Amino acid sequence: MHAPKASAESFDYRMLKSINGIDSRFVTNYSKVFSNSFAYVSCGVPAGLIVYGLIQDDKKALQNGLWMTGALVANGVVTLGLKYSVDRKRPFEAHPDGITLRGKREDSPSFPSGHTSFAFTTATALTLAYPKWYIIAPSYLWAASVGFSRMQLGVHYPSDVLCGALIGAGSAWLGYEVNKWWIKKHEAKKSKASKDILQAYNFSY
Repeated sequence: MHAPKASAESFDYRMLKSINGIDSRFVTNYSKVFSNSFAYVSCGVPAGLIVYGLIQDDKKALQNGLWMTGALVANGVVTLGLKYSVDRKRPFEAHPDGITLRGKREDSPSFPSGHTSFAFTTATALTLAYPKWYIIAPSYLWAASVGFSRMQLGVHYPSDVLCGALIGAGSAWLGYEVNKWWIKKHEAKKSKASKDILQAYNFSY
């Protein structure tokens, strides 16, 4: 009964061990840079769009910044909720003899990866808002690098990273769809109000 679960866990651990086993100063420094970048990029992108939208009176940029912020908040709620519901030990804690902690010790639960979920929320949101190859490619390269870094540093399993990526992408998609619905609803109200004014004007004559 427990064989499939044990097999999956073993595969998860073996894959992590091979990634964490990359003992290179360059790769570890690369991982630390990308791991630490997630908060700056994830907060900076929507904040930059909002500020730009307000200064330049660019409604699209402002709107994109606002729904991206909402998507990041939703992602944070789901990610933190799962973390403390599942309460999975960090790999360097569960396998102290097999996994090397290469960065800062983190005491929060392992599943899912918050760094990865926020990175993929940001990358997917940018892709949906600005679907150009020169936005998509670097966005997902950055997000994938964040995910890789979490494994190489020994703080997350591959399954943590994969689920974090799915949650992040899903949060961005949900935010994008809610924004489209809101715009459609707002435009319908404006259209109805315009028709009512026109009808009232025609009736007066």
